[in-house]
This record gives sequence, structure tokens and C-alpha cells, in this order.
Amino acid sequence: MTVDELMAEALALDAKARASMAHELLNSLESLSEAEVEQLWIEEAQRRSAEIDAGNAVTVPAEEVLARARARR
Repeated sequence: MTVDELMAEALALDAKARASMAHELLNSLESLSEAEVEQLWIEEAQRRSAEIDAGNAVTVPAEEVLARARARR
């Protein structure tokens, strides 16, 4: 079973079952080593960089992000 197939099956569950599954999955991340967490962040950064390079993501200047955050407070 692929991750996509597993995801589709999980999303077909009722809300209580999905919440329970999400809770268990999040808890499983607590046991990752610092090296594993670092590797996951590297992979995420590479994925995001590739999305930007491909034109599939829009970047927002930090000043604008901070201004929006301040306006929400």
C-alpha cells in the first residue's frame, strides 16, 4: 500500500478515528532523534526550494509577513 492509498483510507474514516490516528502519528514523532528531525527539516527545505524554483509557490517578503502578523495582534 502506498502512502497516498493509506492517506485516502485514513481520510475516509470518521472524525473520531481520524483524530485518534492523528494523535498517535504526532506522538510517534516525539521519539525522533535530533538527527532525524534535522534530516526531515532538510528534506522539507529542499522540497520547498524545488517548489519555488518550479514556480509552484509564491514567496512573500519577510517584512510583509511580519507586518501582517503585527496587524493581527
